[in-house]
Amino acid sequence: MELIIDRPYGSLHPTLGFRYDANYGYVPGTIAPDGEELDAYFLGGPEALRTACGICVAVVHRMGDDDDKLVVVPVGYQPDDAEIIAAVAFQEIPGRYRIVRR
Repeated sequence: MELIIDRPYGSLHPTLGFRYDANYGYVPGTIAPDGEELDAYFLGGPEALRTACGICVAVVHRMGDDDDKLVVVPVGYQPDDAEIIAAVAFQEIPGRYRIVRR
């Protein structure tokens, strides 16, 4: 799965000012229920990327919101739920989402 990273690791959110502790982007050409391209976290290490390629291992399902996020990782990396929760804590609010896997 190919991703465009529009908010690289270490960058600041353009309006809210929080720091991205993971590369964050989208799947080009794939529209999510919110009408925007499908968002994704790329958990591959602390380096700022512009593009990424990996496999989807989970979904951050936001409850009460139609803006779920894919969790994409490099081939061979299998983070557990605790690692995913820690990696997305900069943006996701505890108790308002759950990690969904196949």
